[in-house]
Amino acid sequence: MSCELFPVPRKASFRKETVDLTDAVWITVDPKVSARLTRHVIAFADGASDAFASPLQVTAGSPAKGRVLLSVTLERRGIAPQGYRLGADRAGITLTACDEAGLFYGLRTLEQLIAQAGARLPAFQIADEPDFANRGIMLDISRCKVPKMETLLDIVDLMASLKLNQLQLYTEHTFAFSEHEAVWHDASPITAEEVLLLDAYCRERYIELVPNLNSFGHFARWLRHREYRHLAECPDGFEYPWGGRSQYGSVLRPNRSSLRLLGSLYGEFLPNFSSRLFNVGCDETWELGQGWSKKLCEEKGSSRVYLDFLLGIHKLVQKHGRTMMFWGDIILHQPELIDELPAGIIGLVWGYEHDHPFSKQCAQCSKAGAPFYVCPGTSSWHTLTGRTANCLGNLANAARNGLRHGASGYLITDWGDGGHHQYLPVSYPGFFAGAAFSWCLRANKQADVAAAMDRIAFGDDAATLGDLLLKLGKVCELVPKRVYNATLFDQLLFSDIGTDYLLEGVTVSSLKKCLDRFDRLEARLGDARPGAEDGELVKAELLNAIAMARCGAERGLAGLDKDYYDPTALRHALQHVIRRHEDLWLERNRPGGLNESSGSLRKQLEQLA
Repeated sequence: MSCELFPVPRKASFRKETVDLTDAVWITVDPKVSARLTRHVIAFADGASDAFASPLQVTAGSPAKGRVLLSVTLERRGIAPQGYRLGADRAGITLTACDEAGLFYGLRTLEQLIAQAGARLPAFQIADEPDFANRGIMLDISRCKVPKMETLLDIVDLMASLKLNQLQLYTEHTFAFSEHEAVWHDASPITAEEVLLLDAYCRERYIELVPNLNSFGHFARWLRHREYRHLAECPDGFEYPWGGRSQYGSVLRPNRSSLRLLGSLYGEFLPNFSSRLFNVGCDETWELGQGWSKKLCEEKGSSRVYLDFLLGIHKLVQKHGRTMMFWGDIILHQPELIDELPAGIIGLVWGYEHDHPFSKQCAQCSKAGAPFYVCPGTSSWHTLTGRTANCLGNLANAARNGLRHGASGYLITDWGDGGHHQYLPVSYPGFFAGAAFSWCLRANKQADVAAAMDRIAFGDDAATLGDLLLKLGKVCELVPKRVYNATLFDQLLFSDIGTDYLLEGVTVSSLKKCLDRFDRLEARLGDARPGAEDGELVKAELLNAIAMARCGAERGLAGLDKDYYDPTALRHALQHVIRRHEDLWLERNRPGGLNESSGSLRKQLEQLA
């Protein structure tokens, strides 16, 4: 008998011999472990008991009567941090680790084994440990979509199953600061009390909730308000580097007034987190040097001005006893400045295409001796249906080069640009593959991500949803045109119909192939039999994701073939998509931001009229 484990352990050997443990009664737990780990052992016993002749019992003693199923032991030497040794033979099962996180991860592996094999297990030996000490997910909660607490707790549970141990909530304006209601009033923000609850829930599962608050760029949600306009580098707006104009500033002036505001925010925000890390963001400071700091940047150079303000932020972070993390895109433009970063500050090296130059950028950080994480993405935003090949390639590229150059962490980013129109399950391939690659890349290069999603996330006995999700993210490959950080379906849906450059290199036949593939995948949804609580919701979300992408493809066809264009039918289809989008949004997320998200869809509806 063979069992499918996810993430695949570093070393695992299964023998033909079957070990029958049906009559086992006891789980013995090392008296040295904490109450937290003991609770997980008891929960494991409760969940596994149905596979055995009688309910499993947990003890810290040595039972004089009854067969021992599992012995859980802390052994401080010989096993790497977070690693574990798990084995089964006729004498029972042994789980050993040097720390409680390792025992916790060993229990997750054993859960999967018993779920598949029951009490009659193959004799086995597993020796497992992670490639990266820090393995996390960053959820964007500032592009319209702020998840409900129930959704966040579900994500934490999923992360625990995948052996991930850090969570960040990307925050611009969606924390309920007591003095700044004008900023978050319509956003349904996370409150301090909710952070405290979420932090405790994460800690219980050996996950660190890392505070995240962008502190330089991406400040438009603040600077658009009259009360904060005086802090903007360009209060009257600016030109984006790629063209187009923002009517609001997005970058703080690099001065003392901005630092005073940030110091006040940190004093209210940070004490709610037990983590000693803090991600201050500071990426994409697009208009720095175009407004208030123009003369200063001409004298010193914009990179120097950026670094000086970053160092000011670092002093604020130090006052709270935290280790600062920041996005590394700006400093990497002038990598010689990396040497001037304070000791211990963590650079976040990010990039979201499969061929992103992680090798070059990681080498620059490593050469300077600066600690850093690699930060790939789920490739779900601006896609509607995902980009499977790019997702897997980007995640593996980051893991490979992070390992080669000594990255201390691996952070899977999940953004919501443009209204956060993708549904949560569209990000699951990135969550699962990223968790596997960051746990042990060598063992998980060929891991069956689809099957793992069906077992762990969906409980789909028909083994349909996982494979369907991966195939859904491959439909974009039928169009002979590379689109960066998006799919053509998303671009066609949210851009003006007359935008000719979008259709360059696109053919009628390729778009019709996409529509045909969407039809086939939609038909397959009926075969899925998810047992998870949100199983039917997942099916409904994927159905509307397909409908949204189909509307984009049909708009493209309308631009290529006027005879194909049926404005009435397309308008009706989009109206249905909008109604379903608004209903589905509220199943997992708070109402703040929904009007903005659906408003971008309604804008396209107006064009069709």
